[in-house]
Amino acid sequence: DRLRDNTVKPALTASDAAFIAHQNMFFLATADAQGRPSCSYKGGARGFVGVLNETTLVFPSYDGSGMFLSVGNLTENPNVALLFIDFERQARLRVSGTAEAVTSSRLLKRYPGAELLIRVHIRTVFANCPRYI
Repeated sequence: DRLRDNTVKPALTASDAAFIAHQNMFFLATADAQGRPSCSYKGGARGFVGVLNETTLVFPSYDGSGMFLSVGNLTENPNVALLFIDFERQARLRVSGTAEAVTSSRLLKRYPGAELLIRVHIRTVFANCPRYI
């Protein structure tokens, strides 16, 4: 379908990477082994989501509620979706892929207090219509 071919990409563009680097929050969707979904807010200072390359993102995981829903889910089911929304500029970007928890990485030092990092291997990137932001 033409709309899909023109909007869904297999990797980040330079403008997508800049958009993500400017964000201070996103929503993370995960699902457990049975496919039951969960959505979590993830926030930090602008740039807390690192763009390692056009197909890899990384972000810190802190002990939030102590329930480890996101990390627990992705260890059972690595499929994830991330939704970045810039309410001021009325823009949003969807990223989907697979994720893994990483405990041994030099990047962990960038995030004081983080217990581990989540590395996302991008499958698709979709710039969403800003109509209802």
